Amino acid sequence: MTTRRDFITKTVLSSAGLMLGKSVMSMSARSYNRIIGANDRIHVALAGLGRRVGAYYDPMGKKEANVEVVYLCDVMKSQRERCLKEISKHISNTPTLENDIRKVLADKNVDVLVNATPDHWHTPGSILAMQAGKNVYVEKPCSHDMQENEWLVQAAKKYKKIVQMGNQQRSSAHTIDIIDQIHKGVIGTAYKAVAFYSNARGEVPKQKAAQPPAGLDWELWQGPAVRRDYTDNTWDYNWHWYGWNYGTAEAGNNATHELDVARWALGVDYPEFAEVEGAKRHFLNDGWEMYDTILSTFRFPDNKIIQWDGKSRNGYNTYGSDRGTIIFGSEGTVYVDRNKYRLMDRSGKLIKNFDSNSHEAGNTLGGGGDTTTGHMINFLNTIRGKDSLHAPIADASISMAMVHYTNMAFRTNKGFAVDPTTGHVKDPEVQKLWGRQYASGWQPKL
Repeated sequence: MTTRRDFITKTVLSSAGLMLGKSVMSMSARSYNRIIGANDRIHVALAGLGRRVGAYYDPMGKKEANVEVVYLCDVMKSQRERCLKEISKHISNTPTLENDIRKVLADKNVDVLVNATPDHWHTPGSILAMQAGKNVYVEKPCSHDMQENEWLVQAAKKYKKIVQMGNQQRSSAHTIDIIDQIHKGVIGTAYKAVAFYSNARGEVPKQKAAQPPAGLDWELWQGPAVRRDYTDNTWDYNWHWYGWNYGTAEAGNNATHELDVARWALGVDYPEFAEVEGAKRHFLNDGWEMYDTILSTFRFPDNKIIQWDGKSRNGYNTYGSDRGTIIFGSEGTVYVDRNKYRLMDRSGKLIKNFDSNSHEAGNTLGGGGDTTTGHMINFLNTIRGKDSLHAPIADASISMAMVHYTNMAFRTNKGFAVDPTTGHVKDPEVQKLWGRQYASGWQPKL
């Protein structure tokens, strides 16, 4: 029997050939793809058009993605215009440019929100999208704090939406392979993982009062965050380091990825105890307000341990690379990063040296590459019922907890016990940082 999709495809192609007076084979690839995929096409809105958006150009233009980008949304006029110019090299239609994400979400034609806004917008924006009937691909960190972590998972369940976090190494073929080998015992019992990150970020300007740049909707950029006057250099990137109102420090910015791989490899969920040693070590009088050097330690049931060694402003590659994860087992060790893995026996002898064909960026601002593309395709095919998520939000949020515990331990200057079943903390002082304040009317409501 002819399927509905076959029927529609044959009918549309026949009509197109008659109306245009030419065969389908003479059409451009873009035109052909727009016709044959109409019954399966997903309409996507991209929100947050800063450095990360370039990583989406390739997946949005892939034949197998079969999407139509219908909106480009950002609170900065110049970023909307720049993104339209760049993405037009990859897609055939012309998306609508929009300043206000709420107007985008009100459009029933939108199926998916790709949420690449600043950290303080990730959970509130994603929940608004789910409430409007959209599936969500939310960039890391998926949440600003532990309360938002819980809300995001609850919202995905309540509204029955597909939600994937942008921890793209979950879609890395060589990482999937070596983690599977670890789980099958290739290094015996995996008992410890060290996740690391090294960068040589420079001096950050001190904040000073200024008028918002031309074209920036500063009120909407703040969105859920507590209101304050604009300070120079805030909106574009330095919001990461200008206090806790917007950012989640380097833990949320980068540790998210390797901590997730570490937890995946060890097969653990929430820790029993979290502690850190961290400080601002570089450019002591500049505008950076977070730690720039930190060692986080998480102790799990069954005597397992994860550490994150983060150096934001010291580029020395302590472990031979700028980022990656080392997993120690009773019978060997594995080193894995975005492009390769190394398997060693207990004596340190190299057993397998595997270099993938992946070209996922490391410390380059914005990143992107074939692993990001694969992660996005996995998300889109899950919506179609053809795949299952590699990083479902219910699992990704557990990895995110280590990010938030890092920041909570640093801000309170103390280690604390965690309920390994629920992830809840047991210290009243630390518990005060479980959530955050919101601007009036912006707190997410489920």
